[in-house]
Amino acid sequence: MEEKKKDRLEDLKEKLKECQKLKDEYLAGWQSARADFLNYKKEAMERISEILEHGKEEFILKILPVLDSFDRAIKEVRSMKTEEKELVKGFLQIKEQLKNFLQDQGLKEIECEDKKFNPNFHEVIEEVESSKESGTIIEEVEKGYKLHGKVIRPARVKIAK
Repeated sequence: MEEKKKDRLEDLKEKLKECQKLKDEYLAGWQSARADFLNYKKEAMERISEILEHGKEEFILKILPVLDSFDRAIKEVRSMKTEEKELVKGFLQIKEQLKNFLQDQGLKEIECEDKKFNPNFHEVIEEVESSKESGTIIEEVEKGYKLHGKVIRPARVKIAK
């Protein structure tokens, strides 16, 4: 009888080792699957962020012509009579609200005044004879913009020959 107990004990020890081995395999498989899922989740979130940023960029590019129209209107205001200028003040406030909203979204104007031409930020539309040093920006024809540091529209400029 004691022999049976020893055999039974040995069988139970073998089954316990087998169960522990299976447990370790299942645990390793679960941990691997969990890590794969977390990596997938992280990659999916990054893709969603990229899609949202691209959508934001497209949206802002469609709004920029409105800002351009405001800038052209401001140039015309200088030649108006004082009474007419009062009417335009409201429109200029709308421009500032729009500009502030876009800045909150990460939009920044590209600086041009008294700068050297930089092909990363500027697009030359004309070279003009000038007393300034060659390659210096003389006039900004259309503003350029960066979104979170990325140029989404270069500034269109006239430079000195």
